[in-house]
Amino acid sequence: MNSALNQLIRDAFADSANDVFLMEDEPPRIRHEGEVRTLHPGPIPRVALEEFWKSCGVDPATTLEADISWRVPGGGRLRVNLYHTLGRLAAVLRPIRNDIPPMAELGLPAPLLESWMQRRYGLILITGPTGSGKSTTVASCLDWINQNLSRHIVTLEDPIEFLFTNEKSLFSQREIRQDSASFSTGLRSALRQSPDILFLGEIRDAETAMTALHAAETGHLVISTLHSSSVVETLDRFTHLLGAESAGALSLLASQLVGVMSQQLLPRLGGGLFPALEYMQNEAVTRRWILESRLTDLQDHLLKSTEATNCSLLEYLVASVKQGYLDAEVARGACARPQDFDRAMRGIS
Repeated sequence: MNSALNQLIRDAFADSANDVFLMEDEPPRIRHEGEVRTLHPGPIPRVALEEFWKSCGVDPATTLEADISWRVPGGGRLRVNLYHTLGRLAAVLRPIRNDIPPMAELGLPAPLLESWMQRRYGLILITGPTGSGKSTTVASCLDWINQNLSRHIVTLEDPIEFLFTNEKSLFSQREIRQDSASFSTGLRSALRQSPDILFLGEIRDAETAMTALHAAETGHLVISTLHSSSVVETLDRFTHLLGAESAGALSLLASQLVGVMSQQLLPRLGGGLFPALEYMQNEAVTRRWILESRLTDLQDHLLKSTEATNCSLLEYLVASVKQGYLDAEVARGACARPQDFDRAMRGIS
């Protein structure tokens, strides 16, 4: 493969890029602190992209797109998505990290998440849009388990984004297509591998959702992600996933759900990114509302709760502005109803 392109990729990640974008006849770009920037003025020729695809084990003449793990020569492992755009070759690269930041450093509610991670069974959902830091949050939680508890943790990922070194816990990290055909088949197989904790990179269909709930019911702690922007939207999406399944599916969700945390990343005052969070621990009355699909009551509960185990996005944004983490206009723009943010900032409930 082109040595200059190799060096460019190594240099980009050495300078803390989050992603590297390669596109035929375009200059290479990086994402750094949420912004996409040009890395080098020179365009990348097609022959260089063809060589790169082939070094990843993919023939651009016969394959339109692929997700793979790849090690840059002389560097670390990367998650690579290969694709065509208007007939041109392209790739997005992201490092597979083994330096996992602790929860407090990420700005997460560590006491709450640590209490969830100590559960022996149940379902935990970490949600948010693409690029919201879900994988980093889960990795931080799993690393806390690794440092503090003796568990067998089986992960099913597409592809693997963080590499764990066994400490108190034992990891079996499995990548979809390389180690298992799909999330649903991998999850069924994982139940025969004596796991204590199962991490599913994403719940995408009814079969995987039901298998995850049954795994939680039979004494496993299941952690997974969904692409949804709030606690209530997460529960609505999960309920719709279960729609074609048995009548007892909602009962399983109500009884096995430990909690939901939704997040998005916003520009922090002074530079960097800040996680804006919404979270709910499932207990007592919320179980009944989930069972009865009373989403409005769940939203009201989040807005009015004074417990440390629950926090609405609105409350979190207002507190973040008052504590100097976020600009008021940035926080206001992250609210579904900006007028509610205006009222809350004036102290009107």
